[in-house]
Amino acid sequence: MKTAFITGTTSGIGKATAQILASNYRLILCGRRADKLVELQKELEEITEIYPLVFDVRNKVEVFDAVNSLPEKWKAIDVLVNNAGNAHGLSSFQEADLNDLEAMIDINVKGLIYVTKAVLPYMLKQNGGHIVNLSSIAGKETYANGAVYCASKAAVESISKGLRLDLLHSGIKVTNIAPGAVETEFSVVRFKGDKQRASKVYEGYEPLIAQDIAQAIAYAVNQPEYVQIADVTIFPKAQGNGTTFVKKI
Repeated sequence: MKTAFITGTTSGIGKATAQILASNYRLILCGRRADKLVELQKELEEITEIYPLVFDVRNKVEVFDAVNSLPEKWKAIDVLVNNAGNAHGLSSFQEADLNDLEAMIDINVKGLIYVTKAVLPYMLKQNGGHIVNLSSIAGKETYANGAVYCASKAAVESISKGLRLDLLHSGIKVTNIAPGAVETEFSVVRFKGDKQRASKVYEGYEPLIAQDIAQAIAYAVNQPEYVQIADVTIFPKAQGNGTTFVKKI
């Protein structure tokens, strides 16, 4: 059975991806919240083998220590899903909290780089694998009050394209997934736990849910070996671009 390594599995898209891949993959579940990882492990270990790893993608030492601590049989990683990511705040650049801006770069960009650099040697050793990076429509279209978040996701887009070129002769596929509006904990985190403000983001239309993106990831990684899904952008029906929606309110 193949092995999938998924970051950010304690909620949202990462959790849904683990649930949908469990029928065909052994899973390395990664996240910061050990209690949530244990819950998911108990849910899925009846379906497949599970190996939990607790670390913060922002911490380079934690990332490399965690990946290198894997037992030998778990180091044969076939699929890496770089899902961990966050938005912090929705303010103009001049008014934004510098800590929020740094957090988005540290998680969305540096965290993805750390995890990929830690896992990639094991894929190169076996001359194959598949890296899936979660970017966003924000990485394709910059919007007001989101300069640094959009920049962080644009970086993911560029890293995906560059990795695909750099790894072309290594037998490793690279897929970039760019969701539009998905109702998860994303907006709650962005608005510092303000659930009422977060819920207004999705008022008046039916947003995507985490399982929709997980299904797209599963579709990409379950293609025949010669097929590489390079880039997928996914909107709810009511969304036309990064900031245009039809809302029935």
